[in-house]
Amino acid sequence: MSNLGSGRARRAGGAKRTLVLDQVIAVLADRGYAGTRYADVSEASGVAVSTLQGYFGSREDMLIEAFGRATAVAVTAMDELVAQFDDPWQQLVAMVDRGLSTDIATWRMLMEFWTAAAHDAELQEHAAALAGQYREPFVDAVRRGVESGAFTPRFEIATVVEVVVAAIVGQLYPVVLGHRTPQDKDYREVVLAQLAFALTIDPTER
Repeated sequence: MSNLGSGRARRAGGAKRTLVLDQVIAVLADRGYAGTRYADVSEASGVAVSTLQGYFGSREDMLIEAFGRATAVAVTAMDELVAQFDDPWQQLVAMVDRGLSTDIATWRMLMEFWTAAAHDAELQEHAAALAGQYREPFVDAVRRGVESGAFTPRFEIATVVEVVVAAIVGQLYPVVLGHRTPQDKDYREVVLAQLAFALTIDPTER
């Protein structure tokens, strides 16, 4: 995790603390940013409020660290996916598929965080840092493709990645509100077609 995470992970707790963070994520998805209290996390995790205070200090630190953990878990999963493929296009397809299949609880949790960040400068900083971590595996895969000669980008790499990530996270509100399901295959095909055009490749030849 970045300095954002390490600065907030200075307190005691070890493996138990990490399990508690997973409970915080679940409570956030259910109750929202404003509605998640120490008491709610204590009830869900079976850990005393006093212990939670010892782990995290403030409620805000606990919530921000939970978002950091959720991002770190997603990035680790993408890194593990990428390691399964040698071809950079297959790596990108795997990451797009994983992003588009994000479960509703995670989308809801992210929605709460970003909505809160819209009104809080400190949260905006953390949101920007976490978004950068999420984009990095995509940037790395595109760069590897360019270096190997597999990709000839029509646009700057950062812009290509920004567009594909925006297409993934653009599902957040439609999925959370029940307007569309993550299993929409046509949406996936459009995202991949855009990406293929931006990188100047023919997916049928991969």
